[in-house]
Amino acid sequence: MLTGVRTVLIGGDARQIEVIRKFAEMDAAVFIAGFDKLQESFQGVTRETLSTELLSGADALILPVIGCDEEGRIGALFADGSLKLEEEHIQAMPKHGVVYTGMAKSYLKSLCAKYGIKLVELLERDDVAIYNSIPTAEGALMMAIQNTDFTIHGSTCMVLGMGRTGFTMARSLQGLGAHIKMGVRKSDHYARAEEMGWTPFFIKDLEAEVYDIHLLFNTVPSMIVTAQILSKIPREAVIIDLASAPGGCDFRYAEKRGIKAMLAPGLPGIVAPKTAGIIMANMLVELISEETKSREDA
Repeated sequence: MLTGVRTVLIGGDARQIEVIRKFAEMDAAVFIAGFDKLQESFQGVTRETLSTELLSGADALILPVIGCDEEGRIGALFADGSLKLEEEHIQAMPKHGVVYTGMAKSYLKSLCAKYGIKLVELLERDDVAIYNSIPTAEGALMMAIQNTDFTIHGSTCMVLGMGRTGFTMARSLQGLGAHIKMGVRKSDHYARAEEMGWTPFFIKDLEAEVYDIHLLFNTVPSMIVTAQILSKIPREAVIIDLASAPGGCDFRYAEKRGIKAMLAPGLPGIVAPKTAGIIMANMLVELISEETKSREDA
């Protein structure tokens, strides 16, 4: 239970609704800002405006999965207007307060470091990222089906990056009967890909491997699908970039060459917000409970 824990949620999308619901069920004191357009009401949840007063007593501040940008702007689907996290807001938090988000940019990291506020990035955790990879892969499959005129079964699909999302993506494609070409950087990943029945190659050899692909799924958050690579990819191929913005593909050149390329970050919140929200909510309850117990034992 989270009885007595003061939680503040600011902005976000439909995933945050599941977090709000879970916190209320766990008997936390729940305050929300940036949910003016949200029609649903929750018993024991208080709507507030973003202020230093609101954060001055926050044991836990929960930001959206993508946190805020480098100017502090917070994405808020249900807000009536814009939201911005200012330096004074973090400064107002109690020293034991913790900020939780999916992933943090340098703006948020520097503010938390400056005022000694603990920052937790949920997507840095293997368990959360693995669970989150499931709706990501399903969303990517949906996009692939919507944007092609051929079946995934029998197609040649390339996945770049054998991390948590890449592995789930490749396994999902394999389950539909695709031939998988897996781009890796580590020798152990190469061995695992081969053991899975995929065709592994090292990403440094990417240019020589793209000539026959139908679909390319990138999970590497750096410019990897360059103009030089795109010049070797079949024009009818479709690229779905799952890396965080700005992605790892030269979208300008892809458009110029007539290759359909789409940046698709945040798919869990789009295609399966309820499931993705429950994943986040359960992990947040666990982490906040541990933090509270640790503080009480100190």
